[in-house]
Amino acid sequence: MSPGKLGMSIRKRKAIRLSGWRVTFAGTGVNLALGMLYSWSVIAQYLRNEMGWSAIDTQLPYMVACGMFALLMIPGGRIQDRIGPRDVIMTSAVFAGLGLTGSSLFMTVTGVTVFFGVLFGASMGLGYSAATPPAVKWFGPEKRGLITGLVVSGFGLASVYAAPLTNYLLRGFGIQSTFIILGIAFFVVVLVLSQLIDNPPAGYKVAEAEHKSGKKVKKGAVKTNLSRELEWRRVLKTPHFYLLWLMFCFGSLAGLMVIGQLSGIAYEQSGIALGFLLVAILAVFNAGGRIAGGILFDRVGMNTLFLIFGLQAVNFLFFNAYNTLPTLLLGTVVAGFCYGGCLSVFPATTASLFGVKNMGTNYGLVFTAWGAGGVFGGLIGGRFRDIFGTYLYAYLIAAALCLVGLALAFIIRFVKPPQAASEKTVTSEVA
Repeated sequence: MSPGKLGMSIRKRKAIRLSGWRVTFAGTGVNLALGMLYSWSVIAQYLRNEMGWSAIDTQLPYMVACGMFALLMIPGGRIQDRIGPRDVIMTSAVFAGLGLTGSSLFMTVTGVTVFFGVLFGASMGLGYSAATPPAVKWFGPEKRGLITGLVVSGFGLASVYAAPLTNYLLRGFGIQSTFIILGIAFFVVVLVLSQLIDNPPAGYKVAEAEHKSGKKVKKGAVKTNLSRELEWRRVLKTPHFYLLWLMFCFGSLAGLMVIGQLSGIAYEQSGIALGFLLVAILAVFNAGGRIAGGILFDRVGMNTLFLIFGLQAVNFLFFNAYNTLPTLLLGTVVAGFCYGGCLSVFPATTASLFGVKNMGTNYGLVFTAWGAGGVFGGLIGGRFRDIFGTYLYAYLIAAALCLVGLALAFIIRFVKPPQAASEKTVTSEVA
């Protein structure tokens, strides 16, 4: 190859790498905007203290938003697999604006449930479904966990700014103006970022030097046949899908139960009136857990789940005893880290087991587990608090589910890897 052509080739590779990172960080930005779901506990506390809502009333919009988030992941992922992510994310921006501004006009349990729960929940599902797959498609399997972790970290990190900002707006302007301000801001931000996100061009292939180098895959890592691409009907016939679904549901339930009510939990167990600060701290470790979980997945694969479920189970067994600021901080850090780890390990595992071509649809199906966890996490936390006057029994149930998740993580290691219908030999395994 001539020096001129070599130089062009190097420049082209650099441009492609920059495109991949542009898509990755734009996707992180979309999730950073839509992740205000994790500051809901600040709004919930305001609704209880200033509007007279019950604990279960404050959780209804949150529960419906989680459910819509999960349900819209499937059509959102399927559409972005077919036509690309940009139009899907633009639609997400419109729903975000309508959902939040509409909530300001109908300040009843039903009104907020419809506008925040249904419309803003749909916005999150569409935006989230179209942010991760295009970023993953620009990179090879050796970076799959890292890229997934970076994109989804935006959603977890959102409460770092959203919780204090929401608290400030509520105190200064009231809840109706707060919804209007946030609705307009998120509409503009997501719409702009959508223009920076696209799939690789037709015929694009990731350089395979790293996974053809003969490097030994570490124990526990998911080794994949690069040609395997399972479509959703085949995925639903594999035991891996159902094992992943149950594990994701149990891990999400435990994390979301605390995230949705952390401000109230902090106040009731320790008298701390600055619960929004704990929400921000949780967000930092939620985001950090996503990145750390992705990096760990690249190294040890699904063995990462043993750490996540084990730590979370112990944390919930003791959570009712966290009645001082230091212990609440410890519980919040562990809960955020473990929950965040789930949100990077499960999409990376989905891509490794079932391929990246149909990742939007396949992960959308897996992600319905997150919706179930969000609905039942909020229901268990709010209902048990109203009945017993304490979150103790909800913590114990969450701890038990984490232990079940730990057992399932052990079982999936011994299940035969999924195989595309066209494959004659199995070249992939879960070590």
